[in-house]
Amino acid sequence: MAKTKTTYTEVDVKDFLDSYVDNEHKRTDSLQLIELMKEWSDSEPKMWGPSIIGFGNYHYKYASGHEGDAPVIGFSPRKAAFSLYVYSDTEKSKLLLPDLGKFKMSKACIYIKKLSDINIPILKELCMESIQYISEHHECSCRAK
Repeated sequence: MAKTKTTYTEVDVKDFLDSYVDNEHKRTDSLQLIELMKEWSDSEPKMWGPSIIGFGNYHYKYASGHEGDAPVIGFSPRKAAFSLYVYSDTEKSKLLLPDLGKFKMSKACIYIKKLSDINIPILKELCMESIQYISEHHECSCRAK
């Protein structure tokens, strides 16, 4: 079975930003996203894999037997666009997307160029919906207090 690449690392989030993000606007947006996601998730930012800043964590196990740990929500300040890992495929999330703003999307990842392109209160709702979904469908250690 393949080894999961996205695992928690001991890399410091600030050190990652200092070495990875060379655009001042992207750095400012990254710091704002960190503060927002920290507040919404009630979790400290941690590095997952080489470039994902995640908040909270949960353990998943698929029917195939593949299992691992993942952040509940997170983002990566990639060069082309931010990758936001905040989406759960729920009816509420589907209804929120049209009001999010300017973005592209893959199966479960939202891509934005900059924070000013999106509606932050809608992003919060998407994050909260994802946090709730994960807490209801997985044994999420970040929700157990």
